[in-house]
Amino acid sequence: MNLWEMADLSTPWSLHVAATLGIAGHIAAGKTEIADLAAAADVDRNSLYRVLRHLVNKGVFEEPAPGRFALNDPARQLLEGPIRLGLDLNGIGGRMAHAWGTLLTAVRRGRPAYHEIFGRAFWDDLDAHPDIAASFDELMGVAGHGVPDPEVLVDPSFWASVKTVVDVGGGTGALLAEVLRAHPQARGTLVDFPRTVARSPEVFAAAGVAERATAVGQSFFDPLPAGADLYILKGVINDWPDPEAIAILKRCAEALPPAGRVSIIGGVGPDEPESPELMMMVLVGGRRRPLAEFRVMAREAGLAVRASGKQPTGRFMVELAAE
Repeated sequence: MNLWEMADLSTPWSLHVAATLGIAGHIAAGKTEIADLAAAADVDRNSLYRVLRHLVNKGVFEEPAPGRFALNDPARQLLEGPIRLGLDLNGIGGRMAHAWGTLLTAVRRGRPAYHEIFGRAFWDDLDAHPDIAASFDELMGVAGHGVPDPEVLVDPSFWASVKTVVDVGGGTGALLAEVLRAHPQARGTLVDFPRTVARSPEVFAAAGVAERATAVGQSFFDPLPAGADLYILKGVINDWPDPEAIAILKRCAEALPPAGRVSIIGGVGPDEPESPELMMMVLVGGRRRPLAEFRVMAREAGLAVRASGKQPTGRFMVELAAE
């Protein structure tokens, strides 16, 4: 194992630069000569050439003739929405890339130090920069992960009892839209920041569920819409340290009727060695909890685990009910 190669940052940063400049897209459009690529990207020709030559040496892009570049299979991935969003230095990809500079402080102090570079904590930074927030929402939504899986219960038979659903921290509503499409007997409410849910009407309309879906712009640390049969937390619990995660669960417990359920998707896994999730640690201080540890957290919030397990897709889900 060559530690110098493992520590070399030139390749990841070159990928970020190529993605940010849209080089793969320019090549796909027929601009293959380095002079044309530099002009299309409005950058220095010689500097771009050196970056692309480095990537060719690493197996990304091809150079069939001196100064002429072509796509190969790895380079074509830069045309895909999720990868392009995640690498684009002008959007959320840039925030995630630069945030690695705080890893040492995060390890020393046991809490994220994102603010040391950007002046604010992660979520506050998104609030202050709508353009960055929009790219984050896009990465987390349909563009980033495809059409969401609407089966959000370990026990599908519970759907017979579900008439109302609240998606807590559900972004622009992509998951809720698919849930309502799959279960036409249900009505749904989306809860997320006002700037995020403002984009939900178009998502609901495109899915044909606008008449059965509403949106509430608020923090999920505030009281949630009460009395729904099902509350969904997808990719939420893993975004927060323990005190905040328990506070979110308590809000669900307060809103939950006696026969209701809370579905946890993401952030909890089987009782086995957990994924390091270093990016979560750097950005927000969150992590995945093993099920045994999560049971204790849920109990502290007034909830109890009623079911858990993996779906055929491999994702792990947990269902909670009032304790």
